[in-house]
Amino acid sequence: MTPNEHVAAVSAETARFVAAVRAADPAIPVPSCPGWTLADLVRHAGSVQRWFTVLLRRRIQAPPTSRDVELKLPERTQDYPAWLAESAAEADATFSDTDLDAPMWAWGADQHARFWVRRMLFETLVHRVDAELALGLQPELDPALAADGVDEFLTNLPYAAFFAPGTAELRGENRTIRFTRTDGDGDWLVRLRPDGFGLESGAAAAEPAADATVSATAADLLLLLYGRLDRSAAEVAVTGDEQLLELWFTNSAF
Repeated sequence: MTPNEHVAAVSAETARFVAAVRAADPAIPVPSCPGWTLADLVRHAGSVQRWFTVLLRRRIQAPPTSRDVELKLPERTQDYPAWLAESAAEADATFSDTDLDAPMWAWGADQHARFWVRRMLFETLVHRVDAELALGLQPELDPALAADGVDEFLTNLPYAAFFAPGTAELRGENRTIRFTRTDGDGDWLVRLRPDGFGLESGAAAAEPAADATVSATAADLLLLLYGRLDRSAAEVAVTGDEQLLELWFTNSAF
């Protein structure tokens, strides 16, 4: 997907999120985010959008020293959905004024402004799914968008140790896990090395054998990687080294 497609998808995913929670009780618990209510979930999603928006406006070139931003949070939790919609509108306006290919500090692999748009997109999408699950709805994910989310997750996870400390345990003696999409093109090979882990590319990614393989639709792979689906689910096929998979899923929480 292109950065412009990511921009459009942020708006679309936020609109779906808002539509799901607009008339819901803010006190409903969110099982996929233990300890959170819908109000907590919406506040988190909007806060992240507003923080990323500030980073983009400032075109930061170094890690920020503070996450304090003006949230303009309403007093009533019933007004949070409208506030989330306003957060997305502010983000969209900033995207329009930003060269998304401009160099910019980011915590992940892509040191350009576009990183933050893509990251905002999947932060919003996953929490939209959380909201729908909490409300007993069946989330629907666009397959191409979900595949892009799988790629974004696996690309950036090696850089996430400062807020995902378990990733420091993802080490191995040249051990590989393949994630394969069953509903279209999509295949990702992760290699665990003694000094770290990461996605393979080129000829290395095409090697036929992996120590463990996880196969599912793009949507289910995305939900699996984010801990919203268990690998024992009927929708997921796993083969190979179970201990390696246990190591991965125990320590890859994002």
